Amino acid sequence: MNKKLAQLQERLELYYKAEKEILLRQKYRIGNKELTMADLSAVQEQIKKLETEISVLEKNGGKRCVKRVIPLDF
Repeated sequence: MNKKLAQLQERLELYYKAEKEILLRQKYRIGNKELTMADLSAVQEQIKKLETEISVLEKNGGKRCVKRVIPLDF
């Protein structure tokens, strides 16, 4: 497993934990102050990005696939 893939997987786990915490208690009150957790939609968006990036790295070993395309005029 390459270093970048391991870092992405570790980061994804942290985002999963953050999502769980947000879902369990989005807002809470301490005395007369109300605190709000991070934005759930932003966390979920980042989870999707990380899952996609990890999937790409797992499929092709992190190598980018380049193809040459020649447009044809009919």
